[in-house]
Amino acid sequence: MGLLECIQSPDDVKKLTEAELPKLAAEIRERIIQTTSQNGGHVGPNLGVVELTIGLHRIFNTPKDRFIFDVAHQGYVHKLLTGRNGEAFDKIRQCGGLSGFLNRSESAHDAFGAGHAGTALSAALGMATARDKRGSDEHVVAVCGDAAFTCGITMEALNNVATTTKRLIIILNDNKWSIAKNVGALPRYFNELITNPLYNRLNDDVESLLQKMPGGESIIQLGSKWKKETKDFLVPSSLFEKFNVRYIGPIDGHDQAQVERYLEFAKQAEQPVLLHVLTNKGKGYDVALKNPERFHGASPFDITTGKSAPATGNPGPKYQDVMGNTLVKLAKDDQNIVGITAAMPSGTGLNILEQALPEQFIDVGIAEEHAVLAAAGMATSGFHPVCAIYSTFLQRAYDQLIHDVALQNLPVMFCMDRAGLSPNDGATHHGLFDLSYLRNIPGAVVMAPSNEDELADMMATGIAYQGPSFVRYPRGEGPGTPIKESPQALELGIAHRLHPEGEIEIWAIGSMVADAELLARQLNDQGIPAGVINARFVKPLDTKRLLESAHCSSLIVTMEDNIISGGFGTAVMEALQANNCLHAVERIGWPDQFIEHGSSVAALRDTVGLNPQSILDRVLDRYRTLGTTKYNELQS
Repeated sequence: MGLLECIQSPDDVKKLTEAELPKLAAEIRERIIQTTSQNGGHVGPNLGVVELTIGLHRIFNTPKDRFIFDVAHQGYVHKLLTGRNGEAFDKIRQCGGLSGFLNRSESAHDAFGAGHAGTALSAALGMATARDKRGSDEHVVAVCGDAAFTCGITMEALNNVATTTKRLIIILNDNKWSIAKNVGALPRYFNELITNPLYNRLNDDVESLLQKMPGGESIIQLGSKWKKETKDFLVPSSLFEKFNVRYIGPIDGHDQAQVERYLEFAKQAEQPVLLHVLTNKGKGYDVALKNPERFHGASPFDITTGKSAPATGNPGPKYQDVMGNTLVKLAKDDQNIVGITAAMPSGTGLNILEQALPEQFIDVGIAEEHAVLAAAGMATSGFHPVCAIYSTFLQRAYDQLIHDVALQNLPVMFCMDRAGLSPNDGATHHGLFDLSYLRNIPGAVVMAPSNEDELADMMATGIAYQGPSFVRYPRGEGPGTPIKESPQALELGIAHRLHPEGEIEIWAIGSMVADAELLARQLNDQGIPAGVINARFVKPLDTKRLLESAHCSSLIVTMEDNIISGGFGTAVMEALQANNCLHAVERIGWPDQFIEHGSSVAALRDTVGLNPQSILDRVLDRYRTLGTTKYNELQS
């Protein structure tokens, strides 16, 4: 039996000898590689923090002491050391398995759940504040990646640390990578600290010498001013010490003894401490070390080669690639078009623009609020920015969307990948809210394509529109629709009828158009004529065609890959009411709840009754309750 199999709780980690720890680290890495090769997941980040996480659990005592992992891309090791090394870990990110992130409902050892970057320090400071007010003595440790410090919210929290608490431990896990290469001044500053470690060595040596001398302790106490001045001389002014946070490091995050020694020092400190830990993303797996971006979040892969499993069937191109290639076409014709990403060039498809037209590409790091506000600034100066941001991450910039872009009616287009489900990642990454939170913005154009060609046309539409525009599309491959050589702008607010008028009229948006066509065929098989309309636009809505649908049908069915509250179906009902049209509407969409992770979109749809058979049954039940003449004829 291996060491990892014997770990049922952090107490078991503490019982191991120093000589056993490298073996435990190796077993953890093997377990993570084996599991992620089957399920996909965050490989590199977790392999990089094995020694650090072991050290945390040997020095501190969870769940009393509280660890807050930023994003929790690096939380697998923590799960393995807190009693979750079983069948549920085998199924991590799958139906019936563990979440790929920390989840407070999953374990008492998970102090805070998060899937977006930059949250750890603020949450930890809140916990430390609560502890101080309560008068308890637990330790609070925020584990932050270097990329988290490009988030404005992290800097806001840092500004409040020293005035809020005297006991807080911040771990800066510096692997020099986020999802893509870090950008901006702070990564360069961290690099400077890495390459100028003279101060901490000098400081330790001087204190060690003084402690051996008569009266040395007094000299140490009187020497704080000298120490600060010395550090400013050797390393340009420590950012963290300007915030009255003691900086320690950088240290080798894979030297177990060193990690534990400095964690113990931080534990005993009577002031906020930041421990700068250097780690290698993908440590222990050469393929991941050589490909840190691809193995940040990987699909299932072959362990020997690192290659992803081949796709089945004949899928179309990925929507993100269609977006990137279309943007290059548009940007070649208009130098005022600039693509902006928040640390996700490859995930959004903007890497295609970066390679083709680097002067028209900007990466701001993990700073969605800044991305949107900077785009607004560029738009006032004659540019047409295109912000490519995942649906779930655009939520972070909602104030900027309204206050800075829409209020001034600025021509900024937002391309929103991962709309709908991101099944393995779960609730924090699902893009199920954007139709609801965007359609109430005055002057906005909100679109969703049913295929790849329509996406290209909608991008041309957004560029032509002289105000804020949004196009949302799902993760992964499209249906394989051929794409025109030159995208054509669509007429604003005009829906596209796909099937002739029917007794039941199905209005669908985006990826649900294919489901609508299937539903229409099922209804026709039941003897109920069903029409299908591809809405294309949630805002402005094609009210003229909608009223025509109401006139010819007994029931309107709306279908959307969005939460039902305040979404496309709600827009349809509001439009009918505004036109004094009392008509039956059945809304099909995601229920008013958070959707957890699962093996696939289909599996998650099954859990809430959004599979084809359940949708058909629901529509037939609603149609039956109407007691229409057509239904009575069918029954007779």
